[in-house]
Amino acid sequence: MQNTSAAEPATRIPRGMWTSGSVLFSYGFRPFFLGAAVWSILCIGLWAAFLSLGRAIALDYGPTNWHAHEMLFGFASAVLAGFLLTAVPNWTGRLPVSGRPLVVLFGLWTFGRAAVLVSDTIGVLSAAVIDSLFLPAMLIICAREVIAGRKWKDLKVIGGLAALSAANICFHILAIEGVRPELPIRLALGAYVALITIVGGRILPSFTRNWLNQFGRTDFPVPYNHFDATVIIVGVVALACWTIAPTSVATGGLSALAAVLNLIRLYRWRGWTTRREPILSVLHVAYLFIPLGFGTIAFGSIGLDQTSILHTLAIGVVALMMLAVMTRATRGHTGRKLKASALTTASYVVLAIVAVVRPAAELVPAYTYEILMIAALGWIVAFGLFLAEHAPFLCRTTKSLR
Repeated sequence: MQNTSAAEPATRIPRGMWTSGSVLFSYGFRPFFLGAAVWSILCIGLWAAFLSLGRAIALDYGPTNWHAHEMLFGFASAVLAGFLLTAVPNWTGRLPVSGRPLVVLFGLWTFGRAAVLVSDTIGVLSAAVIDSLFLPAMLIICAREVIAGRKWKDLKVIGGLAALSAANICFHILAIEGVRPELPIRLALGAYVALITIVGGRILPSFTRNWLNQFGRTDFPVPYNHFDATVIIVGVVALACWTIAPTSVATGGLSALAAVLNLIRLYRWRGWTTRREPILSVLHVAYLFIPLGFGTIAFGSIGLDQTSILHTLAIGVVALMMLAVMTRATRGHTGRKLKASALTTASYVVLAIVAVVRPAAELVPAYTYEILMIAALGWIVAFGLFLAEHAPFLCRTTKSLR
C-alpha cells in the first residue's frame, strides 16, 4: 500500500498553483477584475434607467443609497480585492489564494451584490448581513498574510480594509434607520484615497523608474523618503477631518495643504517623461486627481456642493486609478506586453472625461439630467472597452513569457 503521508506533499495543490477547474479562479485578479467591470456596467445601466424611466431599485435602501453603496462597496471593493490578492503575495513572498478558497471569497462578494439588489424581497436586514461578510473576510485573509510574512509596514493597508469594513456596516445601519449615510460614504472614499496615496507611492515611482531605465535614461523619480511620509500623514488627517466635519475651516485648511503637498509629490515622480506610454502615464493622470480632489474638499468648506466633491474623488481618483491598475495587472499577469492598445487608451480618455464632467452636474442645474446621462454613457463605454479587450485575457490560460 502506498504511504499516503509521504505522497501527500507531492500531490497537494498549494494556494496560487490551482491546476484543476476554471482558470478564472487560478489568481485573485481574474474573477474580481472581471466581476467588478461587469457589475459596474450593470449598476450604472440600472441607475441610468432609474433616472430616465423611474425604474425602481432597492426601494427599502433608496435608489440613491443603492447607487452609492454599489459603487463603493460593490465595484470598488472587488477591484481592491483583485489587486490585494495579487499584490500581497508579492509583498510577503507567500503563495496567493486560489482555487476553492478564491471561489468562496468571490461567492461572498457575488451574494452581497445580489442580496442588496433584491433587498426589497429578502429584507434589508438579511441583505445587510450577507453583504457585510465580504470585506471582513478580505481583512482576515490580508492580515493573515501580512502577519505570517512579517511585513509590518504593510499593516497600513490592513487599516484601510478595516476602515472600509466599518464604513460598510455603518452604511447599512444608517440606511436601515432611514438616515442618509453621508458619513460612511465619506469614510469609504477617504479610505480608498488614503490607500491610493500609500500604494501609489510604491508603484508609480517604481514603474516609472523601470520604464525610463529601459531607454538608458537616468532622470528617475525621487525615491520614497520622509517627504512622502509627511504627505501621506497630512492627507490621512485631512480625509479624517473631511469625514467627520466636511465643511469646517480646519478641514478646508488641511485639505488645501494636502493638495499642494500631493501636487509636489506627483511632480517629483516626473510623470511627463512617460507620456509616450499611456498604460503608465494614466497612473500619473489618476494621481493628479488627488490634489484636485483635496482642492475641491477645501472649496467645500466655503460652499462647494459635497456631491461634486464625492464624484471628483470617486471617479477621478478611485475609478480611474482602478481602471489603470486593472489593465496593467491583467496584461502583466497574463503574459502580455505592458503596452496600452488603442482600445485601452480610449477607455482611459473616456473615463477621465467622465471624471471631469460628472462633478459639474450639481454646478449646472439646468443641465443636470443631460450631464448625468453623458457621464453614465461614458462610464459604460470605458468599462465596456476594458471588457472587450481584457475579459478574454482573464478567462484564458496565461501566455508564457519569452
